[in-house]
Amino acid sequence: MALSRAGVDRAAEHRQDEPWLAAAWSHPDTKVLAVAEGQAFVMDTEQGTELVLLPSFEAPEGGERYFLGVDGDGTAYFAVALTGGTLPGRLDGDARTAGLREVGALLADRDAGLLVHAVALENWHRSHRFCSRCGHPTVPALAGHVRRCTSCAHEHYPRTDPAVIMMITDGQDRALLGRQALWPEGRYSTLAGFVEPGESLEQAVAREVAEEAGVRVDPDSVNYVASQPWPFPSSLMLGFMGRADDSDGGTEITVDGEELSEARWFSREELRTGMEDGTVLPPSGISIARRLVELWYGGPLPESARW
Repeated sequence: MALSRAGVDRAAEHRQDEPWLAAAWSHPDTKVLAVAEGQAFVMDTEQGTELVLLPSFEAPEGGERYFLGVDGDGTAYFAVALTGGTLPGRLDGDARTAGLREVGALLADRDAGLLVHAVALENWHRSHRFCSRCGHPTVPALAGHVRRCTSCAHEHYPRTDPAVIMMITDGQDRALLGRQALWPEGRYSTLAGFVEPGESLEQAVAREVAEEAGVRVDPDSVNYVASQPWPFPSSLMLGFMGRADDSDGGTEITVDGEELSEARWFSREELRTGMEDGTVLPPSGISIARRLVELWYGGPLPESARW
């Protein structure tokens, strides 16, 4: 999956080693990624879309610095998160700004992993400036992977919110897909929702499907497929396949009108026909929903008339 790739060892053992971090930052081979509110500089080359990585002596000043890791050649990577939410003026050449939704699937493994890591940290730091215990300001520590209170010294760690996303099928092997009112007309995707306190992942799958679409799912039928970070701003998407309960109206759809405006059962033929004539738009290629739909479909989805 596009956002589950990596080409750099996070090397967490160096996060508390200030002399090592200082030496790594000053090394001429070190690479720095500038980020601001989820945006970074990228460049389209003959090899594909790539991150613009700067030597540390050219890195923007004034931003928070996060250590991202070390590659197999020993090159260290850092991110600089810029205050004010804007990147510096356009770089020389053909560099442009872009976010994960736009280029996440286009980047190579190393660059995809670096951008996901940097964006996730930047999102968290931007929204956790104050201590939840005493209300005083916090400052970055452990190379950007902790925030420490300036008053009570309590340490706050990056937040990750687990969310389940699921492909539910019925006894006819049809797929349950839904759409939100704000999406483009015809866009359908798998159902998803956040895990609640004290709840297993399987229970969350069954509860969310029942709440959003009125369909009953036996938690024992739910099987894990894969996960993908989703830093918009702080989720970890956990993908599952599950089976609806066909007995006593368990597959009858009643949408909640809030999370979903519509839901329906699709056969493979109905999905293929809808995509080919442009009446159905699939989940985006960057999402784990697309992978789940393709697993059920049996391969890559056909071209859509609206792509």
